[in-house]
Amino acid sequence: ACCGREARVAGMIPVQPQPEPGFFDAEVRTTGLAHLKAKGHALDQPLPAGASIEPHWRGDCLTALHQAYGGVCAYLCVFVERITGGMSVDHFIAKSALAGLAYEWSNYRLACSVMNSRKRDFDDVLDPFELEPDWFRLDLTCGRIFPNPELEPEQTTLVTHTISRLGLDDPLCRELRVRWFDEYLTEPLPESYLRRKSPFVWAEAQRQGLLLNSPASSA
Repeated sequence: ACCGREARVAGMIPVQPQPEPGFFDAEVRTTGLAHLKAKGHALDQPLPAGASIEPHWRGDCLTALHQAYGGVCAYLCVFVERITGGMSVDHFIAKSALAGLAYEWSNYRLACSVMNSRKRDFDDVLDPFELEPDWFRLDLTCGRIFPNPELEPEQTTLVTHTISRLGLDDPLCRELRVRWFDEYLTEPLPESYLRRKSPFVWAEAQRQGLLLNSPASSA
């Protein structure tokens, strides 16, 4: 058996990189790099331990990132309202690893604050921008997330490390996913709504033929 119904679920699917907003180069990149140089930080080196730099990636930049990626956390794969204060910018390559990427749009991943705090500056998490389709699987009866059994051993290890590092299979993550699927079935919610709010659950329900309008579920 997978797990009890009290342990329900989110996960990861590929994320298509979106173009940077028009204001970004002048207001974030150029301003930020000038700030680093003024503080004497080499762009091709890690930030010194304890260094504090201006967070130009917040404010308008975070708003633009939220809009560009539909408000969906790149790691938990659920929509997060900005008003909750739970959305943040994850530097996929950490500032502590390379200062010059602190103000680079292509290095930003939209992340809820919990996932961002779990990822921190670790480098054993799969990049949603480079993730292959179908690497993560989901049991919709209990929310358990696990590697696709057909993956090669090296790929399985990468997926397993990502799940562990981000805590994607913890009870709260499980509860979130199953609740989304239960509400979709019982309300019922439009399929398009589930896809916007919980795209990993939607993708797995589609793959398994469990959407209400799918041939497999209506047979």
